Amino acid sequence: MAWTPPGKDCGACGAPTCEAFLALVRQGEKEFPDCVFYPTGTAPSRFEGETLHSGRDVLGVEYDFILEPLPGEVSARKIILPFRPDLVEKWKIVPGDIVVGRPAGAGCPVQHVLSVLHASPVSGLLTCLVVGPEASRGGGFKDIEAYHIVGFEGICRTVRREPTFGMRQRFLPGYCMMNLAHTGVVNMVLAKSAGLHVRVEDIRL
Repeated sequence: MAWTPPGKDCGACGAPTCEAFLALVRQGEKEFPDCVFYPTGTAPSRFEGETLHSGRDVLGVEYDFILEPLPGEVSARKIILPFRPDLVEKWKIVPGDIVVGRPAGAGCPVQHVLSVLHASPVSGLLTCLVVGPEASRGGGFKDIEAYHIVGFEGICRTVRREPTFGMRQRFLPGYCMMNLAHTGVVNMVLAKSAGLHVRVEDIRL
């Protein structure tokens, strides 16, 4: 199979992961066009192969690096602040909970499904992993509706320039379904065996 899905595990095709989707294709139960990222017509897909991480986003804007998951995690960590921070305490949001909402503070139109790693009842900050819509099916999630993105944390894959402490840089969260560059201030860079462990805050699109 020459084409492969982008690994975003969005669940739009009905399969829980891109790997599961490919298995269904091999079994004849799914077809490539069932993936919303499958290229149509003759135009090359921006999600295919190296194009996805070419150093330019969907608008052609250059970015310096990609933030990928820490070892054993499914996405870069996302630190968020709900528009109603009091809901964290009121709803007793705890690690392991699934929350859904849209990063309206940054103007992103996509609703995200997040798995909570850490919840602060004092500040209302939630540290989460992006897990995709499959995790919210069947109910049991908490809909915070809208939130601000405070920061991201993950392993850096340098495309153009390494992250520099104290600098505002453009980067791409590896799971971003819109393939849209974000900007943020790099406030942590640690050399680890898996690569550069980076945290970026003051996020803007």
